[in-house]
Amino acid sequence: MAIGVQQMKRRKLVIFGYGFSAEAIRAQVNSDFAVICGTSRSPDKVDKLREQGLEAVVFDGEQTGELVSHLRDATHLLVSIAPEEVDPVLSAFPELSDIVPNLEWIGYLSTVGVYGDHDGEWVDEETATRPVSTRSVQRVAAEEAWSRFSRQTGAPLAVFRLSGIYGPGRNWFVNIEKGRSRRLVKQGQVFNRIHRGDIGLAVSLAMQKQAAGIFNITDDEPAPPQDVVTFAHLLMGKTPPPEQEFETADISAMARSFYGENKRVSNQKSKQQLGMVYQWPNYRMALERMWSEGSWR
Repeated sequence: MAIGVQQMKRRKLVIFGYGFSAEAIRAQVNSDFAVICGTSRSPDKVDKLREQGLEAVVFDGEQTGELVSHLRDATHLLVSIAPEEVDPVLSAFPELSDIVPNLEWIGYLSTVGVYGDHDGEWVDEETATRPVSTRSVQRVAAEEAWSRFSRQTGAPLAVFRLSGIYGPGRNWFVNIEKGRSRRLVKQGQVFNRIHRGDIGLAVSLAMQKQAAGIFNITDDEPAPPQDVVTFAHLLMGKTPPPEQEFETADISAMARSFYGENKRVSNQKSKQQLGMVYQWPNYRMALERMWSEGSWR
């Protein structure tokens, strides 16, 4: 859907938490907005983002006059900050509905972790949430808080539940190059994944359609993690590391908690309602493309 010049002139996107995924989102939607403002906790990163042409500001959980000024003009709001006990944006701006009179759409980046463990069975957006980890419990609470805010303001809310994110500089090839590659094996375990480029595409489509609702943004093929590691080694012409049994492996508590959730996540709704055509639809196609393009670094 083309955006008229006059309409584009007044469109302003504020991104809370300008990080790895937000970079890809900006690349997709940059020409659709007159202004894009992103936040970071780090003043040094804010300076670097400003050098890249972004109207970046510091947000460390506290309301500032500079941020209020940006929000007053915002037509679109994207939240990419993980909650702790509460959502940091809604906590810092309890009167946010009064600050954003021009708001047309809200996007919230969440996680498929909210579904919890389903013993390898398929889940979709109609599946009830039953989070296991504290971080996923907090995500469900944040989704609900933004849903209340959406109803209060009348601005449509799209919640994007993301699988494990990878992309340039954050992938299996990098782990191999740095000597950090491992093949952990847990019987029956599968994970979905998502390239950050497909996150950018999904958010762009949702903005264009002013879509509302929950959308799983994930690849087509949940697969055992050791298979992905093996395939990456073969593409690099390297011998895969020996398999390690998950139960006896020396890994962090957080890594172990990820293996406590086993499910296959459907992306059909994103294809049907957003028109998603995934550019990185499974790990084999994604790794082959990244390796041939050199886009993994």
